Amino acid sequence: MKFLKYLLIFVPISFIAKFMGASGTIMFILACASIIPLAGLMGEGTEEISFYAGPKIGGFLNGTFGNATELIISFFALKKGLFDVVKSSIAGAVIGNILLVTGAAMLAGGLKIKTQKFNRKVAEMTSNMLLFAVIGLCIPALFTHTFPEELVNSTYEGLSIFVAVIMILIYGLSLFFSFGTHKHLYTAEQHNNIEESHGPKWSLKKSIIILVCATVILAFESEFLVSGIEPITASLGWSEFFVGIILIPIIGNAAEHSTAVIMAMKDKMDVALEIATGSSLQIILFVAPVLIFISLFFKPMSIVFNQFELIALIASVLIINRVCSDGESNWLEGIQLMSVYLIIAAGFFII
Repeated sequence: MKFLKYLLIFVPISFIAKFMGASGTIMFILACASIIPLAGLMGEGTEEISFYAGPKIGGFLNGTFGNATELIISFFALKKGLFDVVKSSIAGAVIGNILLVTGAAMLAGGLKIKTQKFNRKVAEMTSNMLLFAVIGLCIPALFTHTFPEELVNSTYEGLSIFVAVIMILIYGLSLFFSFGTHKHLYTAEQHNNIEESHGPKWSLKKSIIILVCATVILAFESEFLVSGIEPITASLGWSEFFVGIILIPIIGNAAEHSTAVIMAMKDKMDVALEIATGSSLQIILFVAPVLIFISLFFKPMSIVFNQFELIALIASVLIINRVCSDGESNWLEGIQLMSVYLIIAAGFFII
């Protein structure tokens, strides 16, 4: 991940370009190049803090700040009224983590090690929770596609808020489950991670300063990126769905994705799967509800996906449930997952 730091040169370049009045398309490209290393710095900062805060709190911080990039980008998209981009980025992050990241990890690890094993019970619990979360996330959309339009228009926003409240509650209970009543299920994995750690590289003060600075700069870059969405879709002929469901999730989580692949190559599939599926779970149960609540300060946004997004979400979760059921993975399963993702991406590209 050291090569990502070279991309930090695009941060000052993007600010200079903004000051000189560069076009929205150029700002979009520069913001993309800047967000990738900033997200990597945030991940590194939370990893360093975990040495001082302990593995449990550190793992929670890693997951939270791992999705902070997407949350910040979506905030500015909400502010600008780009609801389709926000909703498609939620769906894209979940689909990308489940299919692309898990697939790439299984492929990279499988090419080095014939068959990789992981904690089947933990993987099944996470994938089952994902299935529940996606069903809950899809209910408002199924409601709008089933009942008459006049009934839907008067009630779907309230339904979305109710679903968001339930999601947040379930997220809190899932944390209590993993950190409290059933923490023994995760003990072995945490011990393995601690044993292979080499100690912190940064002091706690330096870690916090870097994390805060990266987050603040990321907020500016996210605003640059969002302001360039409409110009770049107009100039290149891309749809907002494609930008939201493919580009933004890949850009925002590039550092996290590379970490999952590296862990798989080290035969640590438990960690790789936790990064991919755990991140997806947090996006549905935490990020999506938070965005619903934030939208109330601007214009209320409902959790209503189009039919293609619904099918892609449900299919992705069903596939990962099947793949995790045996507690083993290989390179062919990785290629299969990535192939499904490419097919879905091609579908959104031609919309």
